[in-house]
Amino acid sequence: MGTSDDVERVAAPLLGAAGLELIDVELRSGNIVVTVDREGGVDLDTLASASKAVSAAIDREGVGPSSRYELEVSSPGLERRLRRPEHFRRFVGHQVSLRTVPGVEGERRLEGEIVSADDHGVVVTAPGSPDGCRRLAYGDIERAHTIFDWRAALARTPSPTARTDRRRDAKSSLVAGERERAEREMADTL
Repeated sequence: MGTSDDVERVAAPLLGAAGLELIDVELRSGNIVVTVDREGGVDLDTLASASKAVSAAIDREGVGPSSRYELEVSSPGLERRLRRPEHFRRFVGHQVSLRTVPGVEGERRLEGEIVSADDHGVVVTAPGSPDGCRRLAYGDIERAHTIFDWRAALARTPSPTARTDRRRDAKSSLVAGERERAEREMADTL
């Protein structure tokens, strides 16, 4: 069986040619999970096409498992897993949840904002730390993902009542405009 790097080597050019960015490749027992994205998001038809192309390339190049496997090509979703330095750099200023590997000094679970990220590690706000931040080498991080702020998203979404009010106002304006036009036409004919 090939490695995730082998699958990435084969899949990245195909996906790039289709206008997709390869975010991650993960091998799990009997499964290959390929995560892709592009500006504006990815629709189901695009994922289906990408899945067919990647599957054919994996089989042709022999980088998949020697036995039967399932390929999953998906978008990262709202809360994105962070595995590589470029993932962490992309989300500087965003909230994340981290779990460190056992034996790393400090709390194993941490939620905070990514302050900075470089090739060696990441700095995350950490209330309770002496300077309010915690620096972790990438090798010290077992798992990390972004945290989607549902409250902020809901605050930006107009309520159903506000949408109904806007529709009613627009309809009232249209009706008033039609009435004025009809009145002008009638006055012109008299």
